Amino acid sequence: MTDTPAAPALTGAALIADHARRLPDAPGVYRMVGESGEVLYVGKARSLKKRVIQYAQGRFHTNRIAHMVDLTRSMEFVSTRTETDALLLEINLIKQMKPRFNVLLRDDKSFPEIVIRRDHAAPQLRKHRGAHSIKGDYFGPFASAGAVNRTLNTLQKAFLLRSCSDSVYESRTRPCMLHQIKRCAAPCTGLIALEDYARLVEESEAFLRGKSRAVMARMAAEMQAASDEMEFERAARLRDRIRALSSVAQETQVNPETVDEADVFALFAEGGQACVQVFFFRAGQNWGNRAYFPRVDKSDSDAEIISAFIGQFYDDRPIPRSILVNVQPFEHELLGEAFSMKAGRKVEIALPKRGEKKQLVEQAVTNAREALGRRMAEGSAQGKLLVGVAEAFGLDAPPERIEIYDNSHIQGTNAVGGMVVAGPDGFQKNQYRKFNIKGTDLTPGDDYGMMKEVLRRRFARLVKEEETEGEGEGAARPDLVLIDGGKGQLDAVLEVMADLGVDDIAVVGVAKGPDRDAGLERFFMPSKAPFMLEPKSPVLYYLQRLRDEAHRFAIGTHRTKRSMEMKRNPLDEIDGVGPGRKKALLHAFGSAREVGKATVGDLMKVDGVNEPLARRIHDHFRK
Repeated sequence: MTDTPAAPALTGAALIADHARRLPDAPGVYRMVGESGEVLYVGKARSLKKRVIQYAQGRFHTNRIAHMVDLTRSMEFVSTRTETDALLLEINLIKQMKPRFNVLLRDDKSFPEIVIRRDHAAPQLRKHRGAHSIKGDYFGPFASAGAVNRTLNTLQKAFLLRSCSDSVYESRTRPCMLHQIKRCAAPCTGLIALEDYARLVEESEAFLRGKSRAVMARMAAEMQAASDEMEFERAARLRDRIRALSSVAQETQVNPETVDEADVFALFAEGGQACVQVFFFRAGQNWGNRAYFPRVDKSDSDAEIISAFIGQFYDDRPIPRSILVNVQPFEHELLGEAFSMKAGRKVEIALPKRGEKKQLVEQAVTNAREALGRRMAEGSAQGKLLVGVAEAFGLDAPPERIEIYDNSHIQGTNAVGGMVVAGPDGFQKNQYRKFNIKGTDLTPGDDYGMMKEVLRRRFARLVKEEETEGEGEGAARPDLVLIDGGKGQLDAVLEVMADLGVDDIAVVGVAKGPDRDAGLERFFMPSKAPFMLEPKSPVLYYLQRLRDEAHRFAIGTHRTKRSMEMKRNPLDEIDGVGPGRKKALLHAFGSAREVGKATVGDLMKVDGVNEPLARRIHDHFRK
């Protein structure tokens, strides 16, 4: 008796047809799975049976879909109660499994928010990202750290709320610099009663909830009352706070009058690539925008792309009351129903035809077109390296401005600090800065103290420039700070930045390897164990170049200072001795040392030296 050979396993269209015969005529989600178990595609259907059989019959197939069908080795199904449930499940599975043949939102990082903490007697105003685990009021999303920083800057100037951590707050014995530049009321040292501070907190919350006009009107009335009572100093403080709030219109570029809470999505696709530009409007203010580049195929329609993108975008994010688009999403009514069910209230998806809303969408389209153009033109190694830097250090996006710091001295003498700047266009040499170390209380060779002085001066200037509406090149805020050194230098720098209220900038310490071997550098970041990069990693080579450039600049600056110090003549320090008299004195006596030995009478014999000047020279060398 011979064994009957096993029937060959079904694949592709035959496999799909076999499954379709047993599927219900009911809503659900299906998954196509490849040979190695990878999920090729996730889809939803009002009728699983009718939808799946289309793949077996070859209906409306593009070459891409036909290829997907050929690769299918198994299928999985989930029945749902309604098509809306199926849509929500499909969105969730696509984000989890990242199937090869689905439109995919690739950048899925959370957005920053602003939180007013309510778990302290003096609530703290700060930037927040992630789960709402802190007791407080949350406002957002903001499109980027820059958008948050601009709003925080305004709130600090207008409402004087503290941004320091609780440990810094508890340890203060005198007000910090933020109080001195009128950006904090200093509740830490009792310069404002907690009851009055609480009123500032409530005003800031009202502003963030869109009641800015009422807040400004109240401030204006207080200012007038203070002026009438001849409390001109208090009136001036209120005037400055009103100015800070009125500057919001300029800082946020566009503040619509008819849109209180909405997200604007604009899709622009070309050459098999797509960009979706997202603008966020909350409390009648523009809270920033961000460009996304989802993974798409040339065969995907604009309606399918925007529908898939928006669905994945809100899978784990709060949904606003209104979503404005430039392309009507595929099955937009179903998508709106799913969002409304998820949010627990009505969510409108609209394609505006006229008025201010249409203008907002058109502005977003322009931004999407320009962003995609830049993306397609950006094939340079520099862009890829900055993406690698962002991945290595867990940044939200490739850094636009990197500042690298190094110090140089010989046993503490002629000490200087150097700052070099790099970005998408390479080294920005017109942004380099040198810092002559001025601290008189520093121990010679105190690298920690020197680094603290350099960073304090740099970021105190940044805070001051931001106070004056960002005027001047010093207002440029880095996305990443690299310092030469390990944990000690990192802790010293973090202490300074926390004191100045700029502790939201990523800081990384770069420690040289044993025997200063290149390739064995260790990187130090807050709340993270030291780590190394792959020895032959292009990103590591790039970071080495940044560090070496900072080292070169610091050493060059130090050598120039030392050379000038060595060439400096004691005669240069004497008032009344210019180049001509200096030349005559050196010609007469041969050197500055011999000038110092001369008597007043001998000095008076030199042409141009009278008795008062001769006595001044004589006394200078005998101090």
